[in-house]
Amino acid sequence: MLALAGWIAPAATMIAAIMTAANLGTRVTGWGFVVFSIGAVAWVIVGFGTDQQNLLLSNAFLLIVDVVGVWRWLGRKARYDAGASAATARSAATASPTLFALTKIEGMPVRDAKGEVIATAVDAMAACDGGGISYIVVSEGGVGGVGERLHALGWGEVTMREDGITTRLSREALVGRPELGADAWPATAAAAGIA
Repeated sequence: MLALAGWIAPAATMIAAIMTAANLGTRVTGWGFVVFSIGAVAWVIVGFGTDQQNLLLSNAFLLIVDVVGVWRWLGRKARYDAGASAATARSAATASPTLFALTKIEGMPVRDAKGEVIATAVDAMAACDGGGISYIVVSEGGVGGVGERLHALGWGEVTMREDGITTRLSREALVGRPELGADAWPATAAAAGIA
């Protein structure tokens, strides 16, 4: 049992770390915490079996943290996502404007008019007065955030759908936009020269 736990513990911990760090959505992150929990239990067994009190206690604490992660991502957050998806579906079936969840904007693909993915949404900036979205920040180029370039798209330049964002801009037009520095996002869409 101890030998098996000794193999499961590091394998589960590494797999769970990849699952949660990848930020592939609520369900994958939640299941990452389930795998983290399996790893923590295995580490507790290893700590107990090898009389390593520090390993046992630290992983018993991490098991509690992992259970909170499971509850947050597979319980609470999944419930919120289900509510948002239901509201989107109901709004699409009525004459009212179709809704989308702002929490899902991060990581959404941005497609040009031909359907080619030209960027990925990073965030949206909304006005405190009235709550309208001023602009969307998108990332293009680079790999895993290294070498990426950030640009702003005005709310009037995009069409939102649950499966992504469409813009009339081409990749070349987007790349030709001024690059946003990490600490220099514009105060308004007009300040960025966009609609």
